[in-house]
Amino acid sequence: QLQLVESGGGLVQPGGSLRLSCAASGFTLDDYVIGWFRQAPGKEREDVSCISRVAFWTKYADSVKGRFTISRDNAKNTVYLQMNGLKPADTAVYYCAVYRERQLFSVCVSDPRTYETWGQGTQVTVSS
Repeated sequence: QLQLVESGGGLVQPGGSLRLSCAASGFTLDDYVIGWFRQAPGKEREDVSCISRVAFWTKYADSVKGRFTISRDNAKNTVYLQMNGLKPADTAVYYCAVYRERQLFSVCVSDPRTYETWGQGTQVTVSS
């Protein structure tokens, strides 16, 4: 069974950092594009970042550019989201998701409808 499990969320002060992890089980991430999304209370789910199969292509939402970094370690079957300079507006439940991509050098897409498997989410709260 394909499963994604996020971890690393928590409470952090503005300006602080967190690193989220997304561990895959039941499949290997090599053939998959990975995305991070978030959903704040009362708001729609929004894309945060995505990374292509061989990590040559990454994409970030304008709101997180320069502060967040997505990476993948296929050997560990894990994806990471390093979040620096956190702001209260970053408070949300963060989800990782994947879709299978046949083309090795295809770019990632940020449309959540493309993603096939989702994790359960991890809460990130930025507050003083």
